[in-house]
Amino acid sequence: MKKILLTVITVFIFQNAISQEKLGRPFFTGDINFTLGINEDYQIGPDDDNGPLIVPSALFFRFGFGYEFKQRIAIAFNSGYDLHWNYDIKAFPTYGSLKYNITEQDDSAHFVEVRYGKMWTPSSNYPDGNYYGIGLGIQAGGEDRLNTTFRIDFHRKGIVGFKNNKLDSVSIGIGFSFF
Repeated sequence: MKKILLTVITVFIFQNAISQEKLGRPFFTGDINFTLGINEDYQIGPDDDNGPLIVPSALFFRFGFGYEFKQRIAIAFNSGYDLHWNYDIKAFPTYGSLKYNITEQDDSAHFVEVRYGKMWTPSSNYPDGNYYGIGLGIQAGGEDRLNTTFRIDFHRKGIVGFKNNKLDSVSIGIGFSFF
């Protein structure tokens, strides 16, 4: 994954060196995602006191900065805070991302984004690990330079000592990008 990202960056730098038109623009981004999980105390039956079947299980905050190339491809460096309260896991992922706009119409775009990086945990319960992610989303054009994003993401956190040494989750989120 690191070799692929390095190759993509090198190709864009080379393309920028020989191009005579403006290549892209910088941006800031941020989003909030949440994950739903199964209530482990839920039981089917007449007793409804054990809560709903599906409950919120995690909250993710992300922010970063990057550069968009010709409104098609963007690279960004991000950081954030993840809180999985069901497992008492708090983590600080830092990662690089590569976003590709699949389709564009007017000011809106459908995109796919891949992420790879490092995850730090402030507690001694689990050691630091790796962070991987892939997601799909819609970026809706807004006022001037502010865009709104809606996304669904798959996250994998490599945590040694956790079940199967990883924590997988699917999240739904809303965010912004400011050009």
